Amino acid sequence: MRRRASLILLACAVFFAALSPLMRWYAFPRLARIPANQYQDMVLEAKGATLLDYDHIRAKKVSKVTIVQTLKGNVEAAKKIEKTAGRPVVVWDSLSYVQGPDGKMVSRVPERYIFDAHSQDPVHATGETVDGDPVTRQGIEFKWPFLTQKRDYEYFDAQTRTTSPIHYKGTQTFRGLKVYYFEQTIPWTKVPMPKSMPVEGITPETVAKTGTTRWYSTVRKFWVEPVTGAPVYGEELHKEELRGGSLLGGRAKVTAFAGDVKMREDYIEHTVALVKHNRTLVLMLTSYVPWGSLTAGVLLLALALYLEARARRPEDPAPTETPEPEPVSV
Repeated sequence: MRRRASLILLACAVFFAALSPLMRWYAFPRLARIPANQYQDMVLEAKGATLLDYDHIRAKKVSKVTIVQTLKGNVEAAKKIEKTAGRPVVVWDSLSYVQGPDGKMVSRVPERYIFDAHSQDPVHATGETVDGDPVTRQGIEFKWPFLTQKRDYEYFDAQTRTTSPIHYKGTQTFRGLKVYYFEQTIPWTKVPMPKSMPVEGITPETVAKTGTTRWYSTVRKFWVEPVTGAPVYGEELHKEELRGGSLLGGRAKVTAFAGDVKMREDYIEHTVALVKHNRTLVLMLTSYVPWGSLTAGVLLLALALYLEARARRPEDPAPTETPEPEPVSV
């Protein structure tokens, strides 16, 4: 009976020991993926910002500039690209919509971002664009990979259409979460005018004829939860200028936008709660189940060996009874 129990325990020990690397190296890459149909939005604000008054082509202080960013998964486009890419793909159709304190549009810039559902590496395919212009991204955008490392990453900047390092600056605590802080500085760079302009009749083409150009610089900051690779908070010290040309009436430059762009508080709370939930799911695949299975396998193996040793031990001989002495007759 003990030998049968030890064999059963040994089989269970082998199962749990095999389950540990299987969960980490096989299940994790296949289950930890960005959903193809994901939809999310984010509201950011720059309070006390400087904004261009297009009616008079001059900079003015405003109470607030609001940026609404939406990401919508395009399932049909992802399925088509997967056929040739040979791997699970996510297609995000995003929109960055900027509006002034009066609610009127300042600019709207659409993007199509195509990337690997697990690694977040860019996937190059037809339709990869920024504001209608074809691009070939290198590096990450919007999200870091699962199990983010303490190192620099290549990050794509949609304004300049270029990739440059975003630097790991240290580990911090944000709203009860351990996060990695990353920072990227984009120096003053000439960038295209948005195709959607806030004033009727003003287009990138009409601005180009005046000789006026648009320049941009930013310091981009992200606080990233490393298990999920999701930013829980972000800021940008964002600056834009119009330079030269007849549109400025002889002035060398005019500020088009300048402000410290931050996530709105209600979206911070929502993002932190969502990341905490997703963090637990990822840890189940990378830590809790693999280490728990390995521990269970070791304990079951030890118990199986103990029972096997007990089964092989010779049983103690049965004690012999001493016969009662017979009575002696006198």
